[in-house]
Amino acid sequence: MTVDELQLKTLVKEAVWELTQERREELSDFFGELIEDMALARAIREGEASESVSRDEVLALLNVLP
Repeated sequence: MTVDELQLKTLVKEAVWELTQERREELSDFFGELIEDMALARAIREGEASESVSRDEVLALLNVLP
């Protein structure tokens, strides 16, 4: 039995559709975590490229120090 490209494409689409319907919550959780990880990685890269500040400067901005 052989499957041509159009049949394969159709089968893959159907499988993905079934997966999204049956595992909606798991996929939502997965993509939510993926987006959070990507945002964290971006923040880390931006932080590494930015100028360093002292602990006192950070705490002063947070109004922890007088």
